[in-house]
Amino acid sequence: MTLLDGAPGTAAPAGHGSGGAPARTAAGARPWARFLQWTALRLLALAVLVAVWQTVVAAGVWPRVLVPAPADVWRALVRASTVHDGTRGVSGHLLVEHLAVSLRRIALGTGYATLVGVPLGLLIGVVRPLAVVLEPAVTFLRTLPPLAYLSLLVIWFGIDESPKIWLLVIAALPPITAATAAAVRGVPGDLVEAARALGAGPLSVLLSVRLPAALPEILTGVRIAVGIAYTSVVAAETINGVPGIGGMIRDAQRYNQTDLVIAGLLAIGLSGILLDALFRGVEKAAVPWRGRA
Repeated sequence: MTLLDGAPGTAAPAGHGSGGAPARTAAGARPWARFLQWTALRLLALAVLVAVWQTVVAAGVWPRVLVPAPADVWRALVRASTVHDGTRGVSGHLLVEHLAVSLRRIALGTGYATLVGVPLGLLIGVVRPLAVVLEPAVTFLRTLPPLAYLSLLVIWFGIDESPKIWLLVIAALPPITAATAAAVRGVPGDLVEAARALGAGPLSVLLSVRLPAALPEILTGVRIAVGIAYTSVVAAETINGVPGIGGMIRDAQRYNQTDLVIAGLLAIGLSGILLDALFRGVEKAAVPWRGRA
């Protein structure tokens, strides 16, 4: 006797009977619906902000040279991004070129800081005598504002690329080192003891147990360091910073081009959002277990 679909004691194939396929489709659609809802909310908030901005400008609360209208900023953004009247963008470079140079400097500074900061943080986290000596130095660097040592870097390295990269390295190094050291110290002792019981030596425990367990916090430290480097790049580019978004903003400030200053700030903020989203994606790919129960 052949059992038919829907007979007692039998399960309907996937996509039939109880509606397995529609259920899966609905489950797959929920993230998109949520994404669209959050996107709509963000666009609404942006529209409200622009409306308030335009209202303030129309009311004449401040002079137009101090607070330009959104349309003025948009025209400055277009002007900086195109060739107009025989002029290429601003100072001979398009906005995207200024931004690309700044991002390259940030990538180099943060990259060098990561290459030094992660091993240094591992050593501080596991070797107590080194921690006693090096942790105060890391804290000292972390408390220094970039402009405090920019002049010294210019004296040492001149006005070319070197002082800019060094400034970003010094700005990004402390958060990476501190995050790595704290993460290594926070590794559960059971993991370390289990590895030692299996015959792992100190170096093997450090590289195969402590480092993977600390990776989520290390990536968070790198992400924070990128943000700090981004906030420091304007200071780094105050001296011979063209091309560069900070140098562009600095030149615009000298000539009271408020609309161009705001356009540059918007470019920095939007690119920072995209960069942070990229790092979040890398973090999810590298440590997919983070945030899961």
